[in-house]
Amino acid sequence: MKYVEPLFRPPAEADSLIFQAAYGCPHNTCRFCGMYKTVRYRMRDREELLREIADAGRKYPETQRIFLADGDVMIFPFAELREILSELNRHFPALSRVNIYANGSSIIAKTPEELQELRRLKLNTLYVGLESGDQEILEWVNKQEKVPDMIAGVRLAQECGLKCSVMILLGLGGRQYSLRHAVKTAEALNAMQPRLLSALRFIEVPGCSMYDTYQTITEYGAVEELKEIISRLELHKTVFRANHTSNPVPLAGRFPGDKQRLIAELDYLLSGRMLDRKGPGRQPFFL
Repeated sequence: MKYVEPLFRPPAEADSLIFQAAYGCPHNTCRFCGMYKTVRYRMRDREELLREIADAGRKYPETQRIFLADGDVMIFPFAELREILSELNRHFPALSRVNIYANGSSIIAKTPEELQELRRLKLNTLYVGLESGDQEILEWVNKQEKVPDMIAGVRLAQECGLKCSVMILLGLGGRQYSLRHAVKTAEALNAMQPRLLSALRFIEVPGCSMYDTYQTITEYGAVEELKEIISRLELHKTVFRANHTSNPVPLAGRFPGDKQRLIAELDYLLSGRMLDRKGPGRQPFFL
Protein backbone atom coordinates (compact mmCIF):
# COMPACT_ATOMS: atom_id res chain seq x y z
CA MET A 1 0.00 0.00 0.00
CA LYS A 2 1.06 3.61 -0.46
CA TYR A 3 1.84 5.14 2.96
CA VAL A 4 3.11 8.53 4.06
CA GLU A 5 5.29 8.11 7.13
CA PRO A 6 4.97 8.17 10.03
CA LEU A 7 2.00 5.81 10.04
CA PHE A 8 0.35 5.01 13.38
CA ARG A 9 -2.26 2.41 14.23
CA PRO A 10 -3.53 0.79 17.45
CA PRO A 11 -1.71 -2.40 18.51
CA ALA A 12 -4.89 -4.41 17.89
CA GLU A 13 -4.74 -3.44 14.20
CA ALA A 14 -1.41 -5.18 13.55
CA ASP A 15 -3.03 -7.70 11.22
CA SER A 16 -5.42 -5.29 9.50
CA LEU A 17 -5.07 -3.96 5.98
CA ILE A 18 -4.45 -0.22 6.37
CA PHE A 19 -5.51 2.60 4.07
CA GLN A 20 -4.55 6.20 4.78
CA ALA A 21 -7.73 8.16 4.22
CA ALA A 22 -5.95 11.26 5.52
CA TYR A 23 -2.43 12.21 6.47
CA GLY A 24 -1.73 13.33 10.02
CA CYS A 25 -4.13 14.51 12.71
CA PRO A 26 -6.69 17.32 12.26
CA HIS A 27 -6.08 18.46 15.86
CA ASN A 28 -2.40 17.74 16.59
CA THR A 29 -2.09 20.10 19.58
CA CYS A 30 -1.76 17.61 22.46
CA ARG A 31 1.40 18.21 24.49
CA PHE A 32 1.70 14.56 25.52
CA CYS A 33 1.60 13.22 21.95
CA GLY A 34 4.59 12.94 19.64
CA MET A 35 2.55 11.44 16.80
CA TYR A 36 2.09 13.32 13.52
CA LYS A 37 4.15 16.33 14.63
CA THR A 38 6.11 16.22 11.36
CA VAL A 39 3.02 15.79 9.17
CA ARG A 40 0.79 18.57 7.85
CA TYR A 41 -2.80 17.37 8.07
CA ARG A 42 -4.59 16.87 4.79
CA MET A 43 -7.31 14.59 3.51
CA ARG A 44 -6.25 12.10 0.88
CA ASP A 45 -7.22 12.78 -2.72
CA ARG A 46 -10.48 10.86 -2.92
CA GLU A 47 -10.02 9.47 -6.44
CA GLU A 48 -6.53 8.28 -5.57
CA LEU A 49 -7.83 6.55 -2.44
CA LEU A 50 -10.68 4.87 -4.31
CA ARG A 51 -8.27 3.61 -6.99
CA GLU A 52 -6.04 2.19 -4.28
CA ILE A 53 -9.01 0.43 -2.64
CA ALA A 54 -10.01 -1.14 -5.96
CA ASP A 55 -6.44 -2.26 -6.67
CA ALA A 56 -6.02 -3.74 -3.18
CA GLY A 57 -9.34 -5.53 -3.52
CA ARG A 58 -8.01 -7.38 -6.57
CA LYS A 59 -4.79 -8.31 -4.74
CA TYR A 60 -6.21 -9.16 -1.30
CA PRO A 61 -9.87 -10.18 -1.77
CA GLU A 62 -9.74 -12.37 1.35
CA THR A 63 -9.21 -9.32 3.63
CA GLN A 64 -11.55 -9.29 6.62
CA ARG A 65 -10.24 -6.39 8.75
CA ILE A 66 -9.37 -2.88 7.58
CA PHE A 67 -8.10 0.14 9.51
CA LEU A 68 -8.54 3.64 8.10
CA ALA A 69 -5.71 5.97 9.11
CA ASP A 70 -4.70 8.59 10.18
CA GLY A 71 -5.98 10.46 13.22
CA ASP A 72 -9.74 11.03 13.78
CA VAL A 73 -11.13 9.76 10.48
CA MET A 74 -14.59 10.21 12.04
CA ILE A 75 -14.17 13.93 11.38
CA PHE A 76 -14.77 13.26 7.66
CA PRO A 77 -18.12 14.48 6.33
CA PHE A 78 -20.70 11.70 6.50
CA ALA A 79 -21.08 11.46 2.70
CA GLU A 80 -17.34 10.87 2.24
CA LEU A 81 -17.17 8.26 4.98
CA ARG A 82 -20.17 6.49 3.50
CA GLU A 83 -18.57 6.46 0.05
CA ILE A 84 -15.27 5.06 1.35
CA LEU A 85 -17.03 2.34 3.35
CA SER A 86 -19.27 1.47 0.41
CA GLU A 87 -16.21 1.02 -1.82
CA LEU A 88 -14.51 -1.15 0.81
CA ASN A 89 -17.61 -3.35 0.98
CA ARG A 90 -17.76 -3.57 -2.81
CA HIS A 91 -14.12 -4.58 -3.31
CA PHE A 92 -13.60 -6.81 -0.27
CA PRO A 93 -16.29 -9.53 -0.26
CA ALA A 94 -15.00 -11.10 2.97
CA LEU A 95 -14.89 -7.79 4.88
CA SER A 96 -16.15 -8.08 8.47
CA ARG A 97 -15.10 -4.80 10.08
CA VAL A 98 -13.53 -1.39 9.52
CA ASN A 99 -11.99 0.45 12.46
CA ILE A 100 -10.83 4.07 12.91
CA TYR A 101 -9.58 6.64 15.40
CA ALA A 102 -12.33 9.04 16.55
CA ASN A 103 -12.84 11.96 18.91
CA GLY A 104 -15.94 12.64 20.97
CA SER A 105 -16.63 15.88 19.13
CA SER A 106 -16.45 14.18 15.73
CA ILE A 107 -18.83 11.43 16.86
CA ILE A 108 -21.52 13.76 18.20
CA ALA A 109 -21.31 15.81 14.98
CA LYS A 110 -22.99 12.82 13.28
CA THR A 111 -26.69 12.04 13.71
CA PRO A 112 -27.80 8.68 15.14
CA GLU A 113 -29.13 7.77 11.69
CA GLU A 114 -25.76 8.52 10.10
CA LEU A 115 -23.89 6.45 12.69
CA GLN A 116 -26.30 3.56 12.17
CA GLU A 117 -25.72 3.73 8.42
CA LEU A 118 -21.94 3.67 8.94
CA ARG A 119 -22.40 0.64 11.18
CA ARG A 120 -24.45 -1.05 8.47
CA LEU A 121 -21.47 -0.51 6.17
CA LYS A 122 -19.31 -2.44 8.68
CA LEU A 123 -17.72 0.40 10.60
CA ASN A 124 -17.10 -1.42 13.85
CA THR A 125 -14.67 -0.05 16.45
CA LEU A 126 -13.86 3.57 17.25
CA TYR A 127 -10.60 4.15 19.12
CA VAL A 128 -11.21 7.12 21.42
CA GLY A 129 -8.49 8.79 23.50
CA LEU A 130 -10.06 10.00 26.73
CA GLU A 131 -6.58 10.31 28.30
CA SER A 132 -8.03 11.88 31.47
CA GLY A 133 -11.47 12.57 32.86
CA ASP A 134 -10.18 15.78 34.45
CA GLN A 135 -11.02 18.72 32.18
CA GLU A 136 -8.37 20.97 33.70
CA ILE A 137 -5.63 18.42 33.07
CA LEU A 138 -6.80 18.09 29.45
CA GLU A 139 -6.55 21.86 29.09
CA TRP A 140 -3.03 21.86 30.55
CA VAL A 141 -1.93 19.29 27.98
CA ASN A 142 -3.75 21.23 25.24
CA LYS A 143 -6.12 18.47 24.21
CA GLN A 144 -8.93 20.22 22.37
CA GLU A 145 -11.74 17.98 23.60
CA LYS A 146 -14.32 18.36 26.34
CA VAL A 147 -14.92 15.50 28.77
CA PRO A 148 -18.74 15.76 28.43
CA ASP A 149 -18.40 15.55 24.63
CA MET A 150 -16.25 12.43 24.88
CA ILE A 151 -18.73 10.81 27.26
CA ALA A 152 -21.64 11.74 24.99
CA GLY A 153 -19.76 10.53 21.90
CA VAL A 154 -18.98 7.10 23.34
CA ARG A 155 -22.52 6.64 24.63
CA LEU A 156 -24.05 7.71 21.31
CA ALA A 157 -21.77 5.49 19.23
CA GLN A 158 -22.50 2.45 21.36
CA GLU A 159 -26.23 3.12 21.32
CA CYS A 160 -25.95 3.03 17.51
CA GLY A 161 -24.27 -0.38 17.52
CA LEU A 162 -20.63 0.69 17.29
CA LYS A 163 -17.94 -0.40 19.73
CA CYS A 164 -15.69 2.12 21.46
CA SER A 165 -12.18 1.29 22.59
CA VAL A 166 -11.29 4.02 25.09
CA MET A 167 -7.72 4.80 26.08
CA ILE A 168 -6.53 6.44 29.30
CA LEU A 169 -3.04 7.66 30.11
CA LEU A 170 -1.61 6.82 33.53
CA GLY A 171 0.56 9.60 34.91
CA LEU A 172 -0.89 12.39 32.77
CA GLY A 173 -1.53 14.45 35.91
CA GLY A 174 2.05 13.92 37.08
CA ARG A 175 2.90 13.36 40.73
CA GLN A 176 1.01 16.41 41.95
CA TYR A 177 -2.35 15.61 40.39
CA SER A 178 -2.29 11.81 40.31
CA LEU A 179 -5.25 11.31 42.66
CA ARG A 180 -7.57 13.81 40.97
CA HIS A 181 -6.61 12.36 37.58
CA ALA A 182 -7.56 8.88 38.83
CA VAL A 183 -10.83 9.97 40.44
CA LYS A 184 -12.08 12.03 37.48
CA THR A 185 -10.99 9.43 34.94
CA ALA A 186 -12.92 6.69 36.74
CA GLU A 187 -15.98 8.96 36.87
CA ALA A 188 -15.84 9.57 33.12
CA LEU A 189 -15.38 5.88 32.35
CA ASN A 190 -18.33 4.94 34.53
CA ALA A 191 -20.44 7.41 32.59
CA MET A 192 -19.18 6.09 29.24
CA GLN A 193 -19.40 2.33 29.92
CA PRO A 194 -16.96 1.56 27.05
CA ARG A 195 -16.95 -1.96 25.61
CA LEU A 196 -13.14 -1.89 25.47
CA LEU A 197 -10.74 -0.05 27.78
CA SER A 198 -6.97 0.32 27.52
CA ALA A 199 -4.62 1.86 30.07
CA LEU A 200 -1.23 3.13 28.86
CA ARG A 201 1.39 5.00 30.85
CA PHE A 202 2.45 8.44 29.63
CA ILE A 203 6.15 8.49 28.76
CA GLU A 204 7.83 11.67 27.57
CA VAL A 205 9.10 11.26 24.01
CA PRO A 206 10.52 13.73 21.47
CA GLY A 207 7.77 16.14 20.46
CA CYS A 208 6.23 16.30 23.95
CA SER A 209 6.28 19.57 25.89
CA MET A 210 4.34 19.20 29.11
CA TYR A 211 2.96 21.94 31.35
CA ASP A 212 5.34 23.80 33.70
CA THR A 213 4.38 22.07 36.96
CA TYR A 214 4.46 18.56 35.48
CA GLN A 215 6.62 16.03 37.33
CA THR A 216 6.87 12.53 35.89
CA ILE A 217 5.13 9.97 38.06
CA THR A 218 7.21 7.14 39.48
CA GLU A 219 6.73 3.56 38.35
CA TYR A 220 5.26 2.77 41.78
CA GLY A 221 2.99 5.80 41.51
CA ALA A 222 1.69 4.69 38.11
CA VAL A 223 0.64 1.32 39.55
CA GLU A 224 -0.94 3.07 42.56
CA GLU A 225 -2.84 5.31 40.18
CA LEU A 226 -4.09 2.35 38.15
CA LYS A 227 -5.28 0.64 41.33
CA GLU A 228 -7.13 3.82 42.33
CA ILE A 229 -8.86 3.98 38.97
CA ILE A 230 -9.82 0.29 38.94
CA SER A 231 -11.11 0.42 42.51
CA ARG A 232 -13.54 3.19 41.47
CA LEU A 233 -14.74 1.59 38.23
CA GLU A 234 -18.35 0.38 38.05
CA LEU A 235 -18.36 -1.05 34.55
CA HIS A 236 -21.03 -3.49 33.44
CA LYS A 237 -19.54 -5.12 30.34
CA THR A 238 -15.98 -4.02 29.54
CA VAL A 239 -12.87 -5.82 28.32
CA PHE A 240 -9.83 -4.24 30.00
CA ARG A 241 -6.20 -4.26 28.88
CA ALA A 242 -3.07 -2.70 30.36
CA ASN A 243 -0.57 -4.73 28.35
CA HIS A 244 1.03 -1.96 26.28
CA THR A 245 4.84 -1.82 26.54
CA SER A 246 4.59 1.50 28.40
CA ASN A 247 3.03 -0.22 31.42
CA PRO A 248 5.25 -1.56 34.23
CA VAL A 249 3.49 -4.94 34.12
CA PRO A 250 0.87 -6.49 31.82
CA LEU A 251 -2.67 -6.71 33.14
CA ALA A 252 -5.94 -7.86 31.59
CA GLY A 253 -9.46 -8.82 32.59
CA ARG A 254 -13.17 -8.21 32.21
CA PHE A 255 -15.44 -5.97 34.23
CA PRO A 256 -17.20 -6.48 36.49
CA GLY A 257 -16.11 -10.08 37.10
CA ASP A 258 -12.33 -9.57 37.32
CA LYS A 259 -12.28 -6.31 39.28
CA GLN A 260 -11.24 -7.80 42.63
CA ARG A 261 -8.63 -10.04 41.00
CA LEU A 262 -7.08 -7.04 39.24
CA ILE A 263 -6.94 -5.09 42.51
CA ALA A 264 -5.34 -8.07 44.27
CA GLU A 265 -2.67 -8.34 41.55
CA LEU A 266 -1.88 -4.64 41.88
CA ASP A 267 -1.77 -4.90 45.69
CA TYR A 268 0.75 -7.73 45.33
CA LEU A 269 2.94 -5.58 43.08
CA LEU A 270 2.73 -2.59 45.39
CA SER A 271 3.71 -4.69 48.41
CA GLY A 272 6.92 -5.92 46.77
CA ARG A 273 10.19 -4.29 45.77
CA MET A 274 10.15 -4.66 42.01
CA LEU A 275 8.70 -1.18 41.30
CA ASP A 276 10.84 1.96 41.16
CA ARG A 277 9.67 4.34 43.91
CA LYS A 278 12.00 7.20 42.93
CA GLY A 279 11.76 7.35 39.16
CA PRO A 280 9.77 6.13 36.16
CA GLY A 281 11.53 2.76 36.04
CA ARG A 282 13.07 1.11 33.02
CA GLN A 283 11.81 2.63 29.81
CA PRO A 284 10.51 0.40 27.01
CA PHE A 285 12.63 -0.07 23.89
CA PHE A 286 9.68 0.98 21.74
CA LEU A 287 6.14 2.35 22.20
